[in-house]
Amino acid sequence: MKFIHSKNRLEALSDGVFAFAATLMVVNIGANTNITSFKEEIPNFISFGVSFFVMMAIWKVHYNFFRRTDYIDNWVIALNMILLFTVLFYIFPVRSLLSTGIGGQKISIDEFSNIFQLYSIGFTLIFASLYFMYLRAFKKDKKNDQNIKLLFYAQHFLIFIIVGLFSFVLAKFQVGLLYGFPGFVYAFLGPICYLHSIRFHKKHELIY
Repeated sequence: MKFIHSKNRLEALSDGVFAFAATLMVVNIGANTNITSFKEEIPNFISFGVSFFVMMAIWKVHYNFFRRTDYIDNWVIALNMILLFTVLFYIFPVRSLLSTGIGGQKISIDEFSNIFQLYSIGFTLIFASLYFMYLRAFKKDKKNDQNIKLLFYAQHFLIFIIVGLFSFVLAKFQVGLLYGFPGFVYAFLGPICYLHSIRFHKKHELIY
């Protein structure tokens, strides 16, 4: 007997994990802050704020997937679990990278490289999960009258994977690390995704 998967329960679990990740981020922020130490805590407040909105952006991308398709199977559930696990893992390299930059902490070049590598791994895993989720839905959700858009977003997030892997390679071999090259490569996402969108819509004769 084949059970029908509950989309609502999967979304509820996902929202719970995002809420837990937000809780982990805010632990100890401002707990021991007083007037004299407030300035010392500012880098932590800033890194928390940026990390929080990065996580909310990931939540929105995750949310959009479940608005674009109702298809759920064991593969989608497994990929969603990988995404949620990675969100919990990913937030700490983001905060470490921001705290290091804002606080002016002195770390070795190898430690800086490791932080960038962790960031790239988390970034790549998150969007790899989304890529395979969209690809799975595209192949299986044939009743969806917007099925072709699922393919568009699968290819869209494939670009994110490629850029994340490229950043990882730069960080691994410390190419331009002192100048932040492994971070700057993410700026190419905008123009590349824009060009992909134009090409895809023309190829499939879609209206924006």
